[in-house]
Amino acid sequence: MRATLIYGAGDVRVETVPDPKLVEPTDAVVRVVRSCICGSDLWPYGSMPAQEQGRRIGHEFLGIVEETGADVTSVRRGDLVVAPFLYSDNTCEFCQEGLQTSCLHGGGWGANGVDGGQGEIVRVPQADGTLVQLPHTEDDELLASMLTLSDVFSTGHHAAVTAGVAKGKTVTVIGDGAVGLSAVLAAHRLGAERIVLMGRHEKRTELGREFGATDVVAERGEEGIALVRELTGGRGTHTVLECVGTKPAFEMGLGVVRAGGALSRVGVPQYAEGPIGRPVFTGNITITGGVAPARQYIPELLPDVLEGRYQPGRVFDRTIGLSEVPAGYRAMADREALKVLVKP
Repeated sequence: MRATLIYGAGDVRVETVPDPKLVEPTDAVVRVVRSCICGSDLWPYGSMPAQEQGRRIGHEFLGIVEETGADVTSVRRGDLVVAPFLYSDNTCEFCQEGLQTSCLHGGGWGANGVDGGQGEIVRVPQADGTLVQLPHTEDDELLASMLTLSDVFSTGHHAAVTAGVAKGKTVTVIGDGAVGLSAVLAAHRLGAERIVLMGRHEKRTELGREFGATDVVAERGEEGIALVRELTGGRGTHTVLECVGTKPAFEMGLGVVRAGGALSRVGVPQYAEGPIGRPVFTGNITITGGVAPARQYIPELLPDVLEGRYQPGRVFDRTIGLSEVPAGYRAMADREALKVLVKP
């Protein structure tokens, strides 16, 4: 089969690799129907040291079950399924607490001998706990929206939930990437009264408005903070959803959050230290967020996607074949594409 490997910064290749086979009785083999490139894939794409052996990459996919291990009971051959961006058994103590990202028997795609999602076939460990069955469809738009449950829509929802977004709350979303736009959609779904989207790419912020943003602030840093404060009578917003992962984005979040409010970080932090000293303490600011337990959220979000009430798949603005994945990475890195969908 063909699969995507990354060899270093700017060096992504599609190569022929051995077909996956069942290893454990809890495995399933899934033929990928849709996958995609994630914004977090761009971090290694931009900075990974060159290495002689490539490693698998990709962590968002849905596909058709081709084979199951003897212990797998929740899915069977022929089922259409979506896989969260981390696999889990969904039974350990952390999974039972809704934190499948800390599963005692879980892990990540593309590591420790596990296939990456940007390929033709994937061996899925802990298939019973990981895979969620979907209704069969040939609707490209619905397939795209179901794919977002694997990561970006679930991650945006996690930001909103952990920050306490609810009816009547005000929200600032930092970042107009796929996760940021998904966070706007999630905040709107949860009833936020006002949603300020901080982003400066017009086509993206237009989609953000369609997803529910009431205001757009293109400015950054102190200027951006001042404008959000001005929009909110100097108070700031009850919640801030930081969907970028850089220190300046985190600092902007602290600048616009209201006293007693919450700042949720779901952008993977690209910094080791941040300003969480006395101002955070005296303002009673809650810092929350983290890695989204997508497996926990998929059953909750799926009905709204299936019934068309929300269409998070609109974040995909380019569709390519598997052989074009290197070009897809370049397009996202160069900001020519928001999020690239891959049809193997």
